[in-house]
Amino acid sequence: MVRTITVLLLAFALPLPAAEWPQWRGPGGQGHAPDVSNLPVAWRLGPAGQEVAEGENIRWRTDLPGRAWSSPVIDGDVIWLTTAIEQGIAKEGPPPPGGRKPQPRSVAEAVTFRAIAVNRDHGRIIHNVELFTVENPQPTHVLNSFASPSPVLADGTLYCQFGDYGTACLDTKTAKVLWHNRSQRLNHENGPGGSPVVWKNLLIFHCDGSDTQYIVALDTRTGEQIWRTDRSGELRDNPELKKAYGTPLITAIDGRDLLLSPAADWLYGYDPATGEELWKLSYGVLGFSIVPRPVVSNGIAFIGTSFMKPELLAVRLGPTAATQPEILWRYGRSVPNMPSPLVVGDAVYLVGDKGIATCLDAATGEVRWTGRLGGSFSSSPLFADGKIYVGNRDGEMFVIRPGGSLDILATNDFGEAIMASPVAVGRALYVRTERALYRIEQ
Repeated sequence: MVRTITVLLLAFALPLPAAEWPQWRGPGGQGHAPDVSNLPVAWRLGPAGQEVAEGENIRWRTDLPGRAWSSPVIDGDVIWLTTAIEQGIAKEGPPPPGGRKPQPRSVAEAVTFRAIAVNRDHGRIIHNVELFTVENPQPTHVLNSFASPSPVLADGTLYCQFGDYGTACLDTKTAKVLWHNRSQRLNHENGPGGSPVVWKNLLIFHCDGSDTQYIVALDTRTGEQIWRTDRSGELRDNPELKKAYGTPLITAIDGRDLLLSPAADWLYGYDPATGEELWKLSYGVLGFSIVPRPVVSNGIAFIGTSFMKPELLAVRLGPTAATQPEILWRYGRSVPNMPSPLVVGDAVYLVGDKGIATCLDAATGEVRWTGRLGGSFSSSPLFADGKIYVGNRDGEMFVIRPGGSLDILATNDFGEAIMASPVAVGRALYVRTERALYRIEQ
């Protein structure tokens, strides 16, 4: 009996298998889908208005409640998403101070934040869990949603972070909410955007508002704050230029983990265990409302500076995590404000907000080609099964073959705006549109 109890205790102590798609932009956060094959290039939608509608290479379509731009995460036979249910329309507050131009915004009297579980095989919703409700929430920009940050899966737990609105933790087996924390308060101006990252027992995310700017880590088990580090870089006087919507990225240098953190005007490097600032690097240009997530290849981080006059910076890291990095090159034509860069082989691929695609040499920044896709883009591209998948706000998803020229293999029309980034696992592509979730498969 003692031996049996010991075996059971050891079994419970073993870590759970890693989720297949645990976070925004995949297992490494780089926009790459590992170990996928036979993904469709073209598909055609079936009859509309059904919970599950089949079409050519469409396994199922599931309508989703609420309005949210967060991307799906996948663990086993369950797909998890977040959403926001808006109640009422609140009155707009006073105009911004200092003569700033008001932005077109969505305003609600209350918002209920929910986690949705969809069965990966048949596409039906199996859980629709209320996480918490916020009265009189901050408004969001019309291109944003109340639930734009993507959740993170780790060790059988779903972590949902909604910026100023709060953070929640859910057990994926029981669909029970384990904790909720709303201690991180900031003024987003246009709603939350950055997604969290899990490192060991820490949930780490950015809090870069117009009023306060810092990065914070919560205990994944309790939701209690473990560390907080204020941004140390000098910022501009205009509060609008202090905010950012970035997502951190964990990368390893010489055996040590480094937390890359893009914020307004500065890229920071932190020790993820303690939040200690190891270094900071000025962009050298105006950089605010940062949205793209960094990608790293061969010791070079590719950083987008976002709005006004966006540039892509190639930043050499290392040779140690604490080493001050340097900017190798910069590129400034049709650089995206919102979509993240994608590295495939020795090339960097960009998809600009206005539909211009660009391929750069990763080592030198030399332009290999540019071409027009068309439409307006917010979603980040995915590299899967040797192809690039990227969707626009007009509901089109382009399938592109990487190489020496722009080679569009197919353009697939959903008829529904695509704000979330696509996901690929196994032999299937998963796409969240403004209304539904699709499983696309041969």
